[in-house]
Amino acid sequence: MKLLKNGEQPASNKVIKLKTEELSDKVEPKKVLIRWLASPINPADINQVQGVYPAKPPLPAVGGIEGDHVIPLRCGVGTWQTCNYYDEQDLIKIDNDIPVEAAACFQVNPSTAYRMLTDFVDLQPGDLVIQNGANSTVGKAVVQIAHARGLRTLNVIRKSDHSDSAAKELKKLGADMVHTEDEMIKELFLTTQETTFLLRFTAFTAFLYALVYDLLSNYSTLYLQIKDAKLALNCIGGKSTLILASCLSKGGVMVTYGGMSKHAIQVPTGPLIFKDIQLKGFWVTGWYARPENMAVSPIQCFSMVLSLEKMAKMFHDLSKLVREGKLKSPDYDKRRLEDYQVAFDIAESGSGKKQLFVM
Repeated sequence: MKLLKNGEQPASNKVIKLKTEELSDKVEPKKVLIRWLASPINPADINQVQGVYPAKPPLPAVGGIEGDHVIPLRCGVGTWQTCNYYDEQDLIKIDNDIPVEAAACFQVNPSTAYRMLTDFVDLQPGDLVIQNGANSTVGKAVVQIAHARGLRTLNVIRKSDHSDSAAKELKKLGADMVHTEDEMIKELFLTTQETTFLLRFTAFTAFLYALVYDLLSNYSTLYLQIKDAKLALNCIGGKSTLILASCLSKGGVMVTYGGMSKHAIQVPTGPLIFKDIQLKGFWVTGWYARPENMAVSPIQCFSMVLSLEKMAKMFHDLSKLVREGKLKSPDYDKRRLEDYQVAFDIAESGSGKKQLFVM
């Protein structure tokens, strides 16, 4: 079998090496032989190679968090290999009538989108969800799943040479509104200069900030459309979270699942106090690892069988959306394991298409 294995010391992708090893013909009890069809390179995979991801398998280790056509339920089982034996309790089957590209990527990005749209707020058709990083893989999944549920989405992207094409793609996927951060700041806070003034003013009096904020914001046409978001999804951090939090309705929830800007989240004092907005965090790997969601056999614990059904329902729902053409896979560059260095260089750069190993 061929596999991509991390070196002893985490660092860059240069520690990854392609190896060929013999696979034993002896199958141990409660083990299953899996031949992997495809496995993507996610940011979490890169972080794991670098040694900065919270879930760290013992080194040396085979890389890869997810793959097709079963879902590894434990982080670190290794999917960047042609085949291997796995504990049966660490796997869950998914439908085999969907494209390999879609099934290979269910565990991380679509599942993150699904859980955030399901677990934090009781959303009803017509409710508004706002998110930043909307043109990310998770962001696109949020747009499509929300659209299928009859939810409205306001999608915030960064201004760049590709902003127009990104907005068109999101609209095609079902986005209701797409705006750049600059457009949102202009509409919500009139000008960036006035935003800075108001934020500094907040340090002296939260009450006056909230009063001025509401008076100014009510003159914004866009604000009138988006001031009642029930849920905000943040993967950027920094000033971008000011925009999200300012659009939340009373009791709204902002869920942070990433920090691409590497800056701490910022929250306007007025909405935090007077709208009682809530701040939550989400990590899909942590969700899988929770005791109530862990895979166990019916003999071990009957109550946890229900949680497996909850997990299976998620994968069934995602599969159904794929079949119906309502959840499209990202645009992939398909690579053989032998081309791993090119794939890692592109994945680490953050430019180009998402990389998918095809075994």
